[in-house]
Order: sequence, then C-alpha cells, then structure tokens
Amino acid sequence: MANEPIKQSDHRPTTTTTGAATLPHGLTKTQIVVALAIAGVSDVLGAFVTLVPAVGWGVDIATAVLLFLVLGWNWLLLPGLVMEAIPGIGVFPFWCVVVVAIAIWGTPRPKLKSLRNREQENPP
Repeated sequence: MANEPIKQSDHRPTTTTTGAATLPHGLTKTQIVVALAIAGVSDVLGAFVTLVPAVGWGVDIATAVLLFLVLGWNWLLLPGLVMEAIPGIGVFPFWCVVVVAIAIWGTPRPKLKSLRNREQENPP
C-alpha cells in the first residue's frame, strides 16, 4: 500500500510514499504554506512601494518567479501578475488571493485523458 499511486480525482488529501500530505491537485501543504508566506510578504511590500512603480514591478516579478518555483507552472499566477502591475491597485492582496485560489481549485488545465477517451468512444 505504501507504493500505491496517488488518486487525484477525489477531493480528500492523500499521502505520498514519503508521508507528505498532498491536496487533490498534487500540491503539498508545505508548498501552499510557503507560497502563502511569499505572497503575504509581497503584498505587504507592495502596499508600501505603490508610489514607486519600478520597485513595485521588481517585487511583483520576483514574487511571480518565486511562486512559479514553489508551485510549478500555474496559469492562475499570470492574472495575478497582470493585476499587480496595474498602478494603484497593488494595495489589494492579489498574490494572497491567487495562492488561495490555487490551493482550493488548483490550476485550470484540460483533462487530456478524458478528452482522449471521449474521442476514442465517439470517433468523428
């Protein structure tokens, strides 16, 4: 049982062979906590550097890179980067919202296996 593959379909946390709990979309709780800490620090810094856009952009790019490193490629990070780049609205904690959204829903990806199965069942 220790070498069973992780089921990604149900919405309950599972355990990997190393004992780390994973969420339904494959991220560990540690990844989410680290990403939320990065997002929180970035949002606090972003609120103080709103008046200096070049510094704010640097903070946002560094945050996006760090979140990509921690969470992997997640499409939901890109709208967060765009929203943070708009002058004046950087005081809203978009990075925290994005990380919480990823923690809850994962990232929007097409389910290629289900699409292939449908094509095989219903050929054109």
